[in-house]
Amino acid sequence: MYLYNSATHKKEEFKTHTPNHVEMYTCGPTVYHFAHIGNLRSYIMEDVLEKYLRFSGYSVNRVMNITDVGHLTSDADEGEDKMVKGAKREHKTVMEIAKFYTDAFFADCKKLNIKRPDVVQPATGLIDDYIKIITKLLDTGYAYIAGGNVYFDTSKLSRYYIFNDHNEEDLAVGVREGVEEDENKKNKNDFVLWFTKSKFEDQALKWDSPWGVGYPGWHIECSGISMKYNGEYLDLHCGGVDNAFPHHTNEIAQSESYLGHPWCLQWCHVAHLNTSHGKMSKSKGEFLTVSLLEEKGYDPLAYRFFCLQSHYRKSLVFTWENLDNAVAAYNKLIAKIANIKDEGGVDEAVRAEYRAKFMKEMDNDLNTAMGVTALYDVLKAKTTGATKLAIIGDYDTVLSLDLLKKAEAEREKKEKAASQQSAGGFTVVSEDGTADEGIENLIRQRAEAKKAKNFAEADRIRDELKMQGVEVTDMPGGAKWKRV
Repeated sequence: MYLYNSATHKKEEFKTHTPNHVEMYTCGPTVYHFAHIGNLRSYIMEDVLEKYLRFSGYSVNRVMNITDVGHLTSDADEGEDKMVKGAKREHKTVMEIAKFYTDAFFADCKKLNIKRPDVVQPATGLIDDYIKIITKLLDTGYAYIAGGNVYFDTSKLSRYYIFNDHNEEDLAVGVREGVEEDENKKNKNDFVLWFTKSKFEDQALKWDSPWGVGYPGWHIECSGISMKYNGEYLDLHCGGVDNAFPHHTNEIAQSESYLGHPWCLQWCHVAHLNTSHGKMSKSKGEFLTVSLLEEKGYDPLAYRFFCLQSHYRKSLVFTWENLDNAVAAYNKLIAKIANIKDEGGVDEAVRAEYRAKFMKEMDNDLNTAMGVTALYDVLKAKTTGATKLAIIGDYDTVLSLDLLKKAEAEREKKEKAASQQSAGGFTVVSEDGTADEGIENLIRQRAEAKKAKNFAEADRIRDELKMQGVEVTDMPGGAKWKRV
């Protein structure tokens, strides 16, 4: 398997410290608001990666943090804690906010078939671990105290900018527009390991420490959580591309300085979900959630399918038209699977052949678009229906689109519709084999209106169907319809 490594800027053969075992860490949400579908794109792709590693024969220990303290509205040690901001917005305590939005996040994940990580650790649960790390960094000269806060000293590093495709001048603290430089810092790139009340008087969550009452910085939590549950050597670290700097850069700096050896060699970053206005962002007010998609009638798994049709390293443009196209493709795929008859027995040789084809595509930097394309190749395969269904089931352990489950539901729906049509003496079928109860009911109502010589009502229903993009062709004993 080859994965693109953000730290080296090239595809590399995936290797682990322990044979056939992966220690994997993925950055979790800051639980101050609902996750938007741009955030969730990263979690979908990380989920596919984890499942594909397991599919390939690895055991995986996946760890994820929940940021419930310390993530400021600016990533540069400035501004208000996002959790405090959320609590003020909703007139609740920080922990009430954290629980509510943590539960909401995992509810969204369930709808999207995103597996819960093996370990989920809220940042507030490991304060003593962060203090231990910070103490050693102070003792070894990698950190210093200024203005009551503890800072990491980036000047002690031979190399700070690991993900050097970023423009240092644009990203540096004190250079980005709207970001004020912290005068306590020795160097503009230094970052806070521990804040005290001298920095934020109104902070809701505070703990005793050797340096005063305060709370940990955002970056230290991921290092502490990973070291506790993944050990000293991390095989794979994932997150959104916007986490590469400063968050992941700072993780590497503090972790390797603490451990005294390389920490994580493989970094995987998922590109943004963009709108016509650029990156989807809560701060811009572009706030599309899974619940909103459902309210508009979209199946969350259709959004997952939409994401899988693009490579994780490419920006994905969200428009309602693009989503509608994905929905149509997803529904047609399910309809075609529903038409496969489970007969003939499973040919294990053919199954193994197609498993190898799927793995060839996915081994090439997790190419989910080609992985989806491989599904269509299965449909055209010259083999038994039972073999096709078995192969699709294999693929779907990774893609997690509920293909067989939804195909079965589609078959039951069609059988029910056929029974109803037969009983009524009027058969309604779609040209592509899909079933749509709402459309079919309208067609039957039109037929009844024509039978009653209520041609005005029949014309009205015809126009309504036309507005929905449905074309109806009358046939003896029924009608056929298609989307145009």
